[in-house]
Amino acid sequence: MPQTYFPILLGLGLALLVGSSIVLVSHLAGAKGGGRVKLSTYESGMPLLDRSQKRISVAFFLVALDFVIFDVEAAFLYPWALVLRQGGWPLFGAVMVFFALLVVGFVYVWLKGGLDVLRRRVVLPAGSAAS
Repeated sequence: MPQTYFPILLGLGLALLVGSSIVLVSHLAGAKGGGRVKLSTYESGMPLLDRSQKRISVAFFLVALDFVIFDVEAAFLYPWALVLRQGGWPLFGAVMVFFALLVVGFVYVWLKGGLDVLRRRVVLPAGSAAS
């Protein structure tokens, strides 16, 4: 019985040895280098030209979240379209419920202004001071 576990234990031991040696070599190589150049920000093959801590509008994240949600819809609808004939009316009904929920979510986002990428102008009454 122990002879059957030998290849598994050998593979596990070899994986642990290789993994720990890679981590050790990486740690030792990282400790040697250093200085100002290594700690500088470098992205996409070019050094940054300005500050890295910029303010990003929340609208960007809302549009990105909406895109992810409605893109996942397509990932679910494509396989459904392939097996529609085999699934029959029960599958069609289930997907229509799914699609109705997505439409309700889309209308909600639309009414809340989540699809407006341009900033709305705030019109101040005459005589009020803008801060």
